[in-house]
Amino acid sequence: MPFGQVIPVTGPLSGFPGTIGYAADVVTVAKTVLNGTPDNVNFGDAVVVVPISGGGDAIVNVYDYILAAASGGQGGTLTAAKFAGVAVRHVKSLLSFPVNPDLAQGGSYAPNQKASVAVRGTLPVLIRNGTPSSQGTVYLRKATNASFPNGVIGGFEAQVSDSSTNCVALTNVVFKDGNLDANGVAYVTLLERQAA
Repeated sequence: MPFGQVIPVTGPLSGFPGTIGYAADVVTVAKTVLNGTPDNVNFGDAVVVVPISGGGDAIVNVYDYILAAASGGQGGTLTAAKFAGVAVRHVKSLLSFPVNPDLAQGGSYAPNQKASVAVRGTLPVLIRNGTPSSQGTVYLRKATNASFPNGVIGGFEAQVSDSSTNCVALTNVVFKDGNLDANGVAYVTLLERQAA
């Protein structure tokens, strides 16, 4: 959503992915992005908690989690129980957020940086496929499908025809309403914490 945009007649857009919305009920935790993970964790990315050697844990985005499993690294099979939350933007001092060209007004957390992860509450995320319905199931894509070119591994989706085979239905996560703005952003609600 570029700055200086006129508010549509149907109302304002949903906001930027990874921005805290409806702040009264949002719970966030600080987690470190896994050192050595190949990609940054973008604002609005679904994240998974992984153990680190020597104790403790860190987060990675879903894409890197699945990719690491395929290459024999520290990853695994994506299940609803592995979903830990959504990376959200908070003010970071003395650092700048690099803009990801794939997400308007995006930003990210680099490996070994502390990241804010929403574990409960309502926030906007980018929906890659499907049309949300109020209180409908939210899916995370775990495998690509040429029939859905917008689908990316780790991307949020509404119901599509391959949801049962190439996506994971998230438990305790629903669409707040059926609204999908012009930028493909919709509000999801994380009803309760999945991970500490």
